[in-house]
Amino acid sequence: MAISRRSLLKSSMATLAVAPFISLTGRTLAAEPIKVAAIFDQSGGLDIYGLPTMQCVEQAVDDLNDQGGLLGRPVELIKYDPQSNIQYYTQFATQAATRDRVAVVFGGITSASREAIRPILHRYQTPYFYPSLYEGGVCDRNCFAVGTTPAQTVSRIIPYAIKNFGKKIYIIAADYNFGHISSDWVKKYTQDAGGTVVANDYFPLDVTEFGATIKKIQNEKPDIVYSLLVGGNHISFFRQWAAAGMAGKIPIVSSDFGAGNENKILNPAESEGIIAAYAYFQELDTPKNQQFLQRMTKKFGAKTPYLNETAINGWYAVMHWANGIRAANSIERMAFIDAIEKGSSVDGPGGISLLDHQTHHCTVDIHLGKVHDGAWQVLESYPQQTPADTAAVCNLVANPNDNKQYVIKAGA
Repeated sequence: MAISRRSLLKSSMATLAVAPFISLTGRTLAAEPIKVAAIFDQSGGLDIYGLPTMQCVEQAVDDLNDQGGLLGRPVELIKYDPQSNIQYYTQFATQAATRDRVAVVFGGITSASREAIRPILHRYQTPYFYPSLYEGGVCDRNCFAVGTTPAQTVSRIIPYAIKNFGKKIYIIAADYNFGHISSDWVKKYTQDAGGTVVANDYFPLDVTEFGATIKKIQNEKPDIVYSLLVGGNHISFFRQWAAAGMAGKIPIVSSDFGAGNENKILNPAESEGIIAAYAYFQELDTPKNQQFLQRMTKKFGAKTPYLNETAINGWYAVMHWANGIRAANSIERMAFIDAIEKGSSVDGPGGISLLDHQTHHCTVDIHLGKVHDGAWQVLESYPQQTPADTAAVCNLVANPNDNKQYVIKAGA
């Protein structure tokens, strides 16, 4: 019987539609993928954080599929760009949970974006992983916070700064909950170390003019400036600081500078000597980090991002989720949560990330780094630091129905 070319093409397309997925390892997987969503700013003022984080999530999904996927199925990534707009965050979280019916959502950069989508995903019973460093306090059995909190970073950088530079600290911070709550922790650890906060200024995310603040700092003559500025617009502070001849005159320390690769965006004169504390620097000289960087370069080529803690936590978040799925042998929400709460450890580019049952936060290694010629020089390292601030207010073992962000009273 003769077969027309059109019939043959239709037959071929139908075969492709139901053909099994074959990973790079050669393992044949079931056709139906496990759909996951990533909601990160790919444009707008926060894309300096969102773009590299999305790429690390993409790499993690590739890593899983290269290993045979999960439960014999490929993992399919659906990407959303909220364009640094909170309204789009809520829209896409709803869409991911209801229309696309994903197994999990990875997303959010700022605390504002997290708190916009976390209640939605809790309501629709879609597990949620938040990879960004933040101020601590989220207590929600449906949510997993992979980034660092002040008890892990501020607690380490303040004693180092006071020991090496002096006791008077001037805080500049973003004017939303991250900046305000983190500033309280800076004050707490400054007091613990015998120092004093002489001033605390807050700036909305759209502010780009810092001349008056720089004059105030010059008049106050602090020993240290502690930056909790966030977003592309706030890069203007460091440029204006250098233009005023202040670069190198008063040390700047931070627990979020570099999360948007500011050390690469600024020129060396504008970022030289700034000190920060993170769970990951691209410059970490370990075999796992070098192997990861090679995989990223192979995948993205000339578009390979310079990596930081928030970006790399996109990869860690996917791997923690995969651990829970394997342990549960199911993508069903409660089976996954029950399984991952029994323990999830991921050994990756930044070292071991250990998920804590009580808080759904992670114990990680912390490093102090200093910018030199646009790169980070690691000064000191502290193994396996716990999220003690959140643990003081959140206990999902005792209170599994908790669903809020606690405003942690520093020192309480």
